[in-house]
Amino acid sequence: MNTLYPLKFKPIYKEKIWGGSKIKTLLNKNISDLQNCGESWEISGVEENISMIENGFLKNNNLQEIIEVYMGDIVGDAVYEKFGNEFPLLIKFIDANDNLSVQVHPNDELAKERHSANGKTEMWYIINAEKGAQLISGFNNGIDKNIYLKNLKNNTLTDILNFEDVSNNDVFFIPAGRVHATGKGILLAEIQQTSDVTYRIFDWNRKDSNGKSRELHTDLAIDALDFSHHNDYKTEYTKKNNESSKLIDCQYFTTNILEFDKELEKDYNLIDSFVIYMCIEGSYSIKYNENDEINISKGETVLLPAVIENVSLIPCEKTKILEVYLSFED
Repeated sequence: MNTLYPLKFKPIYKEKIWGGSKIKTLLNKNISDLQNCGESWEISGVEENISMIENGFLKNNNLQEIIEVYMGDIVGDAVYEKFGNEFPLLIKFIDANDNLSVQVHPNDELAKERHSANGKTEMWYIINAEKGAQLISGFNNGIDKNIYLKNLKNNTLTDILNFEDVSNNDVFFIPAGRVHATGKGILLAEIQQTSDVTYRIFDWNRKDSNGKSRELHTDLAIDALDFSHHNDYKTEYTKKNNESSKLIDCQYFTTNILEFDKELEKDYNLIDSFVIYMCIEGSYSIKYNENDEINISKGETVLLPAVIENVSLIPCEKTKILEVYLSFED
């Protein structure tokens, strides 16, 4: 059997009513046929949107097919034991040229009961934010179902939502149940559970080119919403150069930021998981299996199979990547 290697995938581009051009212009994606590209699904195990490998001897095989063959060698033994042939994360870039709908995702229990699906906990890393950009995360005060429904009925939902000013490099954790929306002028990286279950609550009263409003999921959302209020919705973190700095560590994924300008040795012997690198600035190469090397540039995402436990990261310039994997408690 051939030796496994860092895998690149063909991005799955999504036209969106709120999409723009930054995935093409700022992340160097070769998009020619979409007017408003809102999302680039970098690595996906979502049914009917399974990512296709675009490099090496596994080229033109999809992610699910290679997990079926290589199992723990791709995802890690502990990951395979828990998730089987389903890849547990969905990795995206999102370009909001307009406000996204206000929405909420169900937790695992509710999603399983209603849709035989996973819930959706996610995180956002802000790559680029225009001046004055905002997003919505949570409520601005403690409320209950009655207050929520009253504001929804009166078309004053935005009065009770928490708006956050956004800057480059900000991080937001969005657990299942938290109301949220990305605002216009934001390019971000999203790491989330493998799920495409979304309940749309409010869509800014907009209509499509045919004069139709998008479907809302008012009744479904009520039982999914967490009405509690938090004092701090933005994730604070400390970044150190040339080492992995923790952003989010939850039961569904661990995400670190790694900014480096010198060669780094990475040892993943202890994590028993695949590792994903999202390159958000600069360019670098990965040296693996002693003498093999692969080049990565800004906007590219690569999956490091779990069987590759030691790599060298060699920057071509100052480089910033998100490092994502699963970690399990003993």
